Amino acid sequence: MKSLRAAAIALAIGAAALCVPPVEGAERVVVVLGDSLTAGLGVAADEAWPALLEARLRREGYSYRVVNAGVSGDTSAGGLRRVDWVLRNRPQVAVVALGANDGLRGLDTDAMERNLLAIVGRLQASGARVLVAGMRVPTNYGEAYTQAFRDVFPDVARRSNSALMPFLLDGVAADPRLNLPDGIHPNSAGHRVIAERVWPHLIALLAR
Repeated sequence: MKSLRAAAIALAIGAAALCVPPVEGAERVVVVLGDSLTAGLGVAADEAWPALLEARLRREGYSYRVVNAGVSGDTSAGGLRRVDWVLRNRPQVAVVALGANDGLRGLDTDAMERNLLAIVGRLQASGARVLVAGMRVPTNYGEAYTQAFRDVFPDVARRSNSALMPFLLDGVAADPRLNLPDGIHPNSAGHRVIAERVWPHLIALLAR
């Protein structure tokens, strides 16, 4: 059963890779490595915040392609397993937006921190500048876990000398006007807010 599940995961990741071909030539690339919050679950592909960032970059004179490397349900461990594919795109900048599913499953925060540090380290070793996007879990997970989870992201940014966006869903989380009926995933309006909030953190890492 486990082997079948592993094969299915590998197939899904392979399919995602086929949808986004490796970059050729001198094209400059931003990769966003994330989960369903990045993939744009429940909205059109061009409404997800990575696509909105690419459109704005083009409008404002930045010649970058933004690769949406979001996979629904992915954890920090899953993201680490996908780094080799991400590096095929030769990104100049990478946004690491993982951890939400670790938190929802109550996974160990020390393990999550190790995974994120390994992801960031491999991206930096390739020459990419990295933005770490923080995440939070609801307070009903308990004060100790909630705080430990929240602390992981600034710790990763500090230890790796990366840029930090403290909370990816800043201004979006818990607002029913900006989320789908599940109360977790942003709707198209929510994705517009995320793109707006990510923007100043991103442009600080780019060259025209």
